[in-house]
Amino acid sequence: MAALCLKKLLAQAKRDQVNLISRYLATFGVCPLKRTPPSQTWLVTEHATKGLLPFPTQSFCTHEAAEEKLKGKKINPNAKKTIESVGKKIPHRIVQLIDENGNNEGTMHRADVIRIMDERGLRLVLLSEKADPPVYRLMSGHQIHEERMKLREKQKANPSNGPVQQKEITLSTTIAQHDLDTKIKQIQQWIDKKHHVRVTVQQKRADDEPKHTLALFSQILDAMPEKATYLSEPRIAKEGRGTCVLRHMSEKEIRELKTRGKNKEGPGDTEKSTTTSDALNQ
Repeated sequence: MAALCLKKLLAQAKRDQVNLISRYLATFGVCPLKRTPPSQTWLVTEHATKGLLPFPTQSFCTHEAAEEKLKGKKINPNAKKTIESVGKKIPHRIVQLIDENGNNEGTMHRADVIRIMDERGLRLVLLSEKADPPVYRLMSGHQIHEERMKLREKQKANPSNGPVQQKEITLSTTIAQHDLDTKIKQIQQWIDKKHHVRVTVQQKRADDEPKHTLALFSQILDAMPEKATYLSEPRIAKEGRGTCVLRHMSEKEIRELKTRGKNKEGPGDTEKSTTTSDALNQ
């Protein structure tokens, strides 16, 4: 019985010693990041004379933790490209560095990159994460602003990289020609920006026939040759309202349309145009 009590007292003293050491090291800023069983983690002291001390701790290392977060991060292929500074939290251990003038500084450790950032007062931007090693560039705040403006203008010029916007416009069968021309110009501006345009035509008079609505759709489409086509064919509802959706033609469709137009010109038309030009020259 006395031996059992002595054994319990020794175990309790051992636990108190471990807690005392943990609190002592915590005063120096060494805070355990993850508690692990004493059987898995041991702290080996250089000047220890009593052997190994069971101490639950985890060594501080930005390399493994950052790479684990990087592996678990899902990349969205449809996400828009951005120019952002990564700061000093570089997730890659070895990187290829490009300086602010565009010169290749070669591969180096991220600690050296941080030191150069501090010396030159620059920021770090990730250019290519898929490269081996990943490519980073040093940039000033003014350079980052300029690159963002260039990227924004490029995305505006190529709206196909993002979701297609759909615009809507409504008119009636009794619309005046001047108003119709204004509406067509607005549709052309949207088509030039690669937007989809839903056109709705409302019949105002009871004697209006569906062919008048279809003719209005055809007039709008004919005003934009080699530019627009139907994404959704015109449809007439029971209440006399017609709708269709227009879209910008692809480059392939434009080439095919031009080829069909050339093939429609027969040899007789070519000879006739040649004879006419010869007569004018004489």
